[in-house]
Amino acid sequence: MIVVTGATGNVGRPLVQAMVQAGQEVTAVSRGVTPVDLPAGAGHVRGDLAAAETLRPALQGAEALFLHDGGAGGHGLDPRALLDVARGEGVRRVVLLSSQGVATRPESHSHGGVMRAIEEAVRESGLAWTILRPGGFASNACAWAESVRAERTVAAPFGDVGIPVIDPADIAGVAAVALGKDEHDGQIYELNGPVAVTPRQQAEAIGAALGEPVRFVELTRQEAHLRMAAFLPEPVVETTLAVLGEPNAAELRLSPDAERILGRAPRPFAEWARRNVEAFR
Repeated sequence: MIVVTGATGNVGRPLVQAMVQAGQEVTAVSRGVTPVDLPAGAGHVRGDLAAAETLRPALQGAEALFLHDGGAGGHGLDPRALLDVARGEGVRRVVLLSSQGVATRPESHSHGGVMRAIEEAVRESGLAWTILRPGGFASNACAWAESVRAERTVAAPFGDVGIPVIDPADIAGVAAVALGKDEHDGQIYELNGPVAVTPRQQAEAIGAALGEPVRFVELTRQEAHLRMAAFLPEPVVETTLAVLGEPNAAELRLSPDAERILGRAPRPFAEWARRNVEAFR
C-alpha cells in the first residue's frame, strides 16, 4: 500500500489518480479529504502532518509514503516524529516533495532552510528515500484565474522574464515511479519544464486555450510586493520576487531528470493551460 499526503493538492491529486489507475492500493491523507475528492478505489484518512500520531491509522500496513505538507512550506511539520511513526508502522520507503530552493536559494529560510531540515530528517530516517526538488509550478497561474474569468486579464511583474515551470502532473509521474522502484533510492531529482516561459507567454497560452485574447498587465515590483504581502510572509515575498525577476543560473538550468524518469519530455505550459482551461472560464 502507498500513502499519499497532501492528497488533494496539485501534485497529490494526480499522483493518487495515477496510482489507482496502475492498480496500486492507495490511501490518501489530507486534513480535509473526503471520498468525493478522490478517484474510486482510493482509501482516505483525515490526518494532520503537524500532529504525527494522527497519521498512524493511515500508515498501518503501508510500504511507501509520499510526503508533502500540502503547500505549507514545511512550517509546523515535525518530520522526525512523523518518520518515526511511519517506520514504526512498517513503511520502508519515503518520497519527499521538497523544493529547488534548497539548492538554488540556500540563504533563504523560507525557500531553502525549512525544506533543507526536512530533507535531512528524511535522509537520516533509516528509510529508503528519494527527494524531488521541483522549481516553479505551472499551476501557480491559477492565481490569475479570477481576473481572467472577470476581465480576461493577467497582471504580474517581470512580464518578459521566463523560468521553466513544470506541470504538477509530471511531478506526480516522477513520484509514482520513485515510489515503486528501488533504483531511485538515495537519489535527488531536480524537476522543471522543457523551456523557460514568461508571464506574458503564459497569458497568451491561457488565451489560446480559451479561444479569446487575454490581456497582460505588467506590475511594478512594488505593486507585486503589495499584492503578495496580503497573503504571504515578508521573507517569502522577497525571495519569490527575486526568483521571478532575477532567476539565477541554477533556476534557469533545464534538468534532464523528469524526461529520463518519465521516458518523455515534460509537458509545456501551454498543454497544462489546455488541460486546466475550465479554471479560467
